Amino acid sequence: MLETVIGSINDALYSYVLIILLIAGGLYFTFRTKFAQVLMLPEQLRVVGERPKDKKGVSSFHALMVSTASRVGTGNIIGVSTAICLGGFGSVFWMWVIALIGGASAFVESTLAQIYKRRGPDGSYGGPAYYIETALRCRPLAIVFSVLLILTYGCGFNMLASYNLQSTFSSYGFYNEKYAPWIIGFIIAAIVCYCLFGGGKRVMKITGVLVPVMGVAYILVALIIVLMNITALPDVFKRIFSEAFDFRAIFGGFGGSCVMYGIKRGLFSNEAGVGSAPNASASADISHPAKQGLVQVLSVFLDTILVCSATAFMCMCSGVEPTEALSGAPYVQAALSATLGGFGPIFITVSMVLFAFTTLLGNLFYVNQAFSHILGHVPGKAFNFVYYIVASLLIFVGAGLSADLLWGIADITMGLMAIINMPVIIILGRYAFRALKDYRRQKKAGKDPVFCAKDIGIKQELDYWK
Repeated sequence: MLETVIGSINDALYSYVLIILLIAGGLYFTFRTKFAQVLMLPEQLRVVGERPKDKKGVSSFHALMVSTASRVGTGNIIGVSTAICLGGFGSVFWMWVIALIGGASAFVESTLAQIYKRRGPDGSYGGPAYYIETALRCRPLAIVFSVLLILTYGCGFNMLASYNLQSTFSSYGFYNEKYAPWIIGFIIAAIVCYCLFGGGKRVMKITGVLVPVMGVAYILVALIIVLMNITALPDVFKRIFSEAFDFRAIFGGFGGSCVMYGIKRGLFSNEAGVGSAPNASASADISHPAKQGLVQVLSVFLDTILVCSATAFMCMCSGVEPTEALSGAPYVQAALSATLGGFGPIFITVSMVLFAFTTLLGNLFYVNQAFSHILGHVPGKAFNFVYYIVASLLIFVGAGLSADLLWGIADITMGLMAIINMPVIIILGRYAFRALKDYRRQKKAGKDPVFCAKDIGIKQELDYWK
């Protein structure tokens, strides 16, 4: 009954509200930024390599890795598989659409996070809760957003990541459905707990190493599989576009269509417009807010255009036909087994372990930021001790729950975050557009852009940019 209620709420959210909000908002940002997410790709690649002036500061690259750690996770494997099995090949096309226009939303929200960030003892911090509170002067709404973020990333996403990780072991002989999920869940929770007690810097270091390594390895193996099945590629592209524009099938059952699954799983994967990545973006030590906005566009593209597409093509080129029964890890494992034999399931298991681990750490970094906002200060040791234990317990519990229930809860709370964040960044977007215009003007003059709030019409005194 609970799953039915959650499913009905999801259908209403994703069939009407979020589709209109995300696509309309993304298109609006795309035109107002003059297609910055595409045309400024060379500048995005240049800025990501810049080092902070303060050696103790967080670089754009490390902030990018934390947000990418959260974005690039089990959703890139399990989410893509689920979308293809339930929505068809056309889902992949709608994932690309969401990523392309979502890149503009990512630019705006991350630029705003930089503009309204605050100075702390260990650097800067901020996010949607802070630009809601500072620019809109609405602390109650900011607190509601922080609570939703905690529920989404601390509960829904982390419990789901734990379940998805343990489910990849189901194809092995030692897996016992009664005990294995709880044993695996306990091991995951214990490792994450150890990392959490090492503090935020340990999280930064771990994700900074694991994310690039696992991403490159995953894409290389996917490329090898596609090359081994290169003759299937034309038919795969044909099916993607024919199913993506099969309007009779789409409107005949929109709730289960490729559009619905493409948008839901695309949003779950890249999180553009949701308001999560700005929490990491605000920590970067840079000279101009637009720099980090451009860097965060890369995170969306890395997540969906590269990693999600890698999963999609290595599955679709394998010759294994997706079915509802194979939804999730089984479809990916079957596809890899068909091409790589016994190595396939082992590779996907290792990938899932790394993807899930970095997702868990990246998510809890966001949760910590949300608690700091609600409390008004960085949580003390006693609070963190309780929080780390509870967070680890939720990861443990999530491993043994129902996949449908966890997907449903995560989709709802994430959708509610987007419903708050998207209208806010549409209202405040003019400051991100002005910041980008100011950035382009200084670049054209041959300068390394430096930000001054008065130059973009902000009269109030900002905590960080003085």
